[in-house]
Amino acid sequence: MNFGIVIRVVGFLLMVEAAFMFPSLLIAIYTDGEDKIPFLIAILISAGLGFILSRKENYKNQIGAKDGLAIVSLGWVMASIIGAIPLYLSDSTPTYIDAFFEIVSGLTTTGATVISDVESLPQGVIFWRSLTHWIGGMGILVFTVALLPALGIGGFQIYKAESPGPVAGKIAPRIKDTAKILYKTYTIITLCLVILLLIGKMSLFESLIYTFGTVGTGGYSNKNNSLAFYDSSYIHWVIGIFMVLSGINFSLYYSLYKKRFKEVFKDGELRLYLGMIFGATLAIAINLLLTSYSDFGVAIRDSFFQVSSLMTSTGFSTVDFDLWPNFSKGILLLVMFIGGSAGSTAGGTKVIRILVMLKLIKREITKIFHPRAVISLKDNDKVISDDTVINISSYFALYFLIFIISTLLVSLEGIDLISAGSSVLATLNNVGPGLGFVGPTRTFGEFHQITKLLFSVLMLLGRLELFTIIALFAPKHWRGEL
Repeated sequence: MNFGIVIRVVGFLLMVEAAFMFPSLLIAIYTDGEDKIPFLIAILISAGLGFILSRKENYKNQIGAKDGLAIVSLGWVMASIIGAIPLYLSDSTPTYIDAFFEIVSGLTTTGATVISDVESLPQGVIFWRSLTHWIGGMGILVFTVALLPALGIGGFQIYKAESPGPVAGKIAPRIKDTAKILYKTYTIITLCLVILLLIGKMSLFESLIYTFGTVGTGGYSNKNNSLAFYDSSYIHWVIGIFMVLSGINFSLYYSLYKKRFKEVFKDGELRLYLGMIFGATLAIAINLLLTSYSDFGVAIRDSFFQVSSLMTSTGFSTVDFDLWPNFSKGILLLVMFIGGSAGSTAGGTKVIRILVMLKLIKREITKIFHPRAVISLKDNDKVISDDTVINISSYFALYFLIFIISTLLVSLEGIDLISAGSSVLATLNNVGPGLGFVGPTRTFGEFHQITKLLFSVLMLLGRLELFTIIALFAPKHWRGEL
């Protein structure tokens, strides 16, 4: 392994994180909060350590597959460790493990929290928690990749290891240009939502908080009861729509910009994604209308918001959906599992994987009647390679193995299996809230510290698509046999 380049890039990443923490320091100073010194300390540590590591010499100016895995895994862990410092030193969390859980949840855009009284936090900490969603949504390393050419380093292996989905596609021939296009799109969507929320009479601070959580599909709020605090259908609809937009593959926005409309409209993942949201919303709305709601418009609004929130793994809530009928909760669990599109900021197993598996099932049924037929799997007129199908099948096998083992471990806390499984699903799929013990009105604060570390690992595994971190710890990886 090229340890020199790994150390150098991680150092550069830490300096980028220090820059991202600077606005929170300014807010802490402006509000004269108790988080001024903690943010200053964290910035100095991040910038100082990053500068030292980035000075590493005697390295090959090339990043291989193993180096990319190491950079992404180590980079996310180091960013979480240092990002947790302001929360712990400002007494926003009782222990450092709680602070680490909170920042891992932020950077992985999970939105699960251990803090029961968010409104008591210093303003700088509130801003930093939500900003980590925006940073982690597109990926702090994707941002770093856009800047790496200044160091004379190519970054495709980093981009490939961090990209959500079974295939890391490039929009432009050069990976730095791809990263820049993605962040430009990300920034434009961010600015549009900020403006719309300002029109909805949110303050600039609140608009930024909820925009970071929406576009990054994270879900951190500055209110204890999340978006239920805002009795505004306008705000609920605007954020609901932008959650859906943030769960779409960002490369499709570039296709729209290039006026390649046919390419967008024929995209199978997009059609399945939007179809699932429509179907789930309608089914839940009808179920609510038959059981507890009297106004169909309100039922549609609430069901659309929660389906959008949980399918895109954002985790905002406008109602306590844990009180909804079992049929509605079952649908919400299903969309939590599926998640958003590959190449988006959303979590979950990704719609493209579900699409490929459905196509695979259809092909196997067809081959029963036509055993000698050679049938290729296609999406948008492009053949899906056998390697991609194998990758997706392996992903689901590993996913369910991790899910079962983790659920059993969490059940040792003495909670019911529904709550244990829901908590694992909420963290592994980077959703945030779940059902039962971790419902939308509860936090993860009551779990044991070791369980919180387990959840932190699950959040990182989910954000980095399972294989990235697990492959790093394969013995052959370190012996140079892979």
